[in-house]
Amino acid sequence: MPTLKLGSRSEEVRTLQKALSLTPDGIFGPITEETVKVFQKEHGLTVDGIVGPKTWAIIKPCSRRIDKIIVHCSATPEGKDFTVKDIDRWHRQRGFSGIGYHAVVYRNGSVEWGRPIPQVGAHCTGQNANSIGVCYIGGVASDGKTPKDTRTPEQKQSLRELIGYLLERFPNATIHGHYEFANKACPSFKICEL
Repeated sequence: MPTLKLGSRSEEVRTLQKALSLTPDGIFGPITEETVKVFQKEHGLTVDGIVGPKTWAIIKPCSRRIDKIIVHCSATPEGKDFTVKDIDRWHRQRGFSGIGYHAVVYRNGSVEWGRPIPQVGAHCTGQNANSIGVCYIGGVASDGKTPKDTRTPEQKQSLRELIGYLLERFPNATIHGHYEFANKACPSFKICEL
């Protein structure tokens, strides 16, 4: 979908307006911009009134059947910050087309969207087609090897809120840890402790 902003006129603007329960006139005017800003604020996005890939990823209906939300850790040492851009780079180096996770929770609790939800992820072999991958930064001790639940209080809160949001959007989905599908400790905590 193209990036839309104040002054845009197109069928995509009409699609956006329908998704936001506005009168679909195809003109991105001040009311559409204000509604987009409210939507962005409610979903933890950058509040700029511009509908780019990250906003489209949440607004656009998902045609995939989502039956699982799989929680991961980035397997990075506790106390160290990494970003979606870092993970995107690592995944590209492994031959992926881009970041495999749909959302990443930073140590400060902020959430950044990665791969758009309508796109199949690359986070759990055999489960990608019908799942959403959520990752938190951390998951190993400072030695960089030993699995450890390094979630900050802010990450715990944001993970719960993010999972709640995703369950509202995909009410038939179940929540899983990556360890349920692979011989790994990931996400370094039992999913019942979410």
